[in-house]
Amino acid sequence: MPEAVVIGAGPGGLATAAMLQRAGVETVVVDRAPAIGNSWRGHYDRLHLHTVRWLSHLPGFHIPPRYGRWVARDDVVRYLEAYAVRHGLEVRLNTPVERVDRTDVGWVVRTPAGDLDAAYVVVATGHNHTPVLPSWPGADAFTGELLHASSYRSGAAYRGRSVLVVGSGNTGTEIAVDLVDNGAADVALSVRTPPHIVLREKYGIPSLALGVLFRRLPVRLFDTIAAAMRRIDIGDLSAYGLPTPVDGLYERVRRDDAIPIVDVGFLDVLKSGRITVVPAVEAFERDRVLLADGSVRRADVVVAATGYRRGLDPLVGHLGVLDAGGRPTVRGAATHPSAPRLWFTGYTNPISGMFRELGIDAKRIARAVVRDRASRAGRASAAGTTAPVSPVLDALRASLPTVVPAKQAWRR
Repeated sequence: MPEAVVIGAGPGGLATAAMLQRAGVETVVVDRAPAIGNSWRGHYDRLHLHTVRWLSHLPGFHIPPRYGRWVARDDVVRYLEAYAVRHGLEVRLNTPVERVDRTDVGWVVRTPAGDLDAAYVVVATGHNHTPVLPSWPGADAFTGELLHASSYRSGAAYRGRSVLVVGSGNTGTEIAVDLVDNGAADVALSVRTPPHIVLREKYGIPSLALGVLFRRLPVRLFDTIAAAMRRIDIGDLSAYGLPTPVDGLYERVRRDDAIPIVDVGFLDVLKSGRITVVPAVEAFERDRVLLADGSVRRADVVVAATGYRRGLDPLVGHLGVLDAGGRPTVRGAATHPSAPRLWFTGYTNPISGMFRELGIDAKRIARAVVRDRASRAGRASAAGTTAPVSPVLDALRASLPTVVPAKQAWRR
């Protein structure tokens, strides 16, 4: 029986499980998917990490140099598989978690394969859990192909076709570039809010490395520096349909969890006229897409890069630990006052890089568990009782026949 259960076999879950195991906490990872790192397997083919390799490894195992400076999707999957092996993690796949409930001695993680009792639970099901497709009027009658970006793989499937991409985040802009590179007849990008854009690197320095350096600055100072860098590096894109945002880069990250576009070819195809920026989508009318400015655009294919929900409500919504938007109210090493020994990791979009922050969270959670165990052991010692390994094991021991010492009975 594990002392800790980690829900999710992606980078956040694996890193946390590894650090718990290193701290001597018996840990099991459960995931509904059939394979480790399953969300990464489902991303579009050209995806690479936006953070440089040396800023992207998880604790206890570096990404191999042979994977290059910017690690490709398939190599990320290979790395996550190797990470689980390197740390000897017990990962139970094809095991969906239906709900997490309190017990008198800890938590119970409910799965179709049976319940798992644990003193500690870490939820790491990922920021991009449930695809969100807006309810556009007329979408059901659209005569073209409408798909969410989670189902997109390669622009090769759309060669010679007219495609509209909805959404101006990293996913939307990279898909638009991929479509251009693979010979789509024409590509348009529907933008509701002008995005912040940064170069992937300048003078050999990755832009997100600057995010690591600057993220502790006051928001206003950070945004002043970012605005100056945009004027120098990006310039005014109003002529291409993308005016400079009125809010600050870091202000938007903090408020909306929306990181800037990391340019991996988008600026070149935009300025060369191979991508057309159009207003937000309002509705569909058979083969036509109605836009916010009253204009109409025909498209064979519409790719909705419109984001994801975290999907935590069925799992923990009854525990009072989520805000109105379904996000955990506390993350990282903190736990909610009404749910001690329950942690969440991977539910923000940090400007300093997701993998790096997941590793930091993993170490902090493991330290918090060690402190909690020591605190409980101290309280038990002060009360003149034998300190339990965990509340769950203590409960099991209490249920054994009193004529046999608990320690001996557990060994048998």
